Amino acid sequence: MRVMISADMEGATGVTWPDDVEPGTAAWERMRRLLTGDVNACVAGLFAGGATEVLVNEAHYTQRNVLIEDLDERATLLTGRHKPLGMMHGVQDADGVVMLGYHTGAGEEGVLAHTYLGTGLVDFRIDGEAADEGRMNALVAAEHGVPVLLVTGDDLTCAAAGRWAPGARTAAVKRAVSRYAAVCLPPARSAALIEEEARAAARAALAAGRPAGTPRAHRFEVTFHATHQAAAVEAVPTVERTGPRTVAYTAPSATDGARAFKVCTTVAASAAEAHYG
Repeated sequence: MRVMISADMEGATGVTWPDDVEPGTAAWERMRRLLTGDVNACVAGLFAGGATEVLVNEAHYTQRNVLIEDLDERATLLTGRHKPLGMMHGVQDADGVVMLGYHTGAGEEGVLAHTYLGTGLVDFRIDGEAADEGRMNALVAAEHGVPVLLVTGDDLTCAAAGRWAPGARTAAVKRAVSRYAAVCLPPARSAALIEEEARAAARAALAAGRPAGTPRAHRFEVTFHATHQAAAVEAVPTVERTGPRTVAYTAPSATDGARAFKVCTTVAASAAEAHYG
């Protein structure tokens, strides 16, 4: 059984503050070790539960955060940017996926809550339902016939996962107090929790088998904090402006929708001004 771990950082053990996830800061250097610890705990649990191959796909920002020199030697690491499936690259060859270190979406409660953009994006919907990176990525996995086995992050992220990956196990490594505060488990306790849940998730996946995947069309709606961002994104082919700050498009598959979403957020970010956003 091949498992891909999509490793984000905001939901990792101990992370609560922007500097914790900003490459180049002293806090980020420290938190890289805690993220790697979460990853190693997950790898250990997956192999104990029956996995035969584990690929870790770096999914945060520059996608160069996990310390490969400290990585469990049984795993392999996909590091660096510009991958065809982005955060989900590797899912096409997997039998299951783990979403590790994930977070809640823009406009929601939760530690470092956002969707792709740290600021600027205030609402995101897929097929009319509130969405975040987890829901979008779960849809991509589903159309490849790959189940979500485990989600780790804060307690609110784990609760949200119950809506978009109801069959997945969860491991809450911290309890959100605000966007920048949480009650955190020490690394040893979070590692034990993640390893236990990963082991159980792998065993359950082996017993259940792999479901069939069927791509289908999805409607994506994105609302930004300012009108000029929506105006800039409207230039993207197939995207229509449906409100002063909202754009929408219909994609033939979740994978195409996710790719278009990345283009839209990149354009919106480039349109932002230093002081006015």
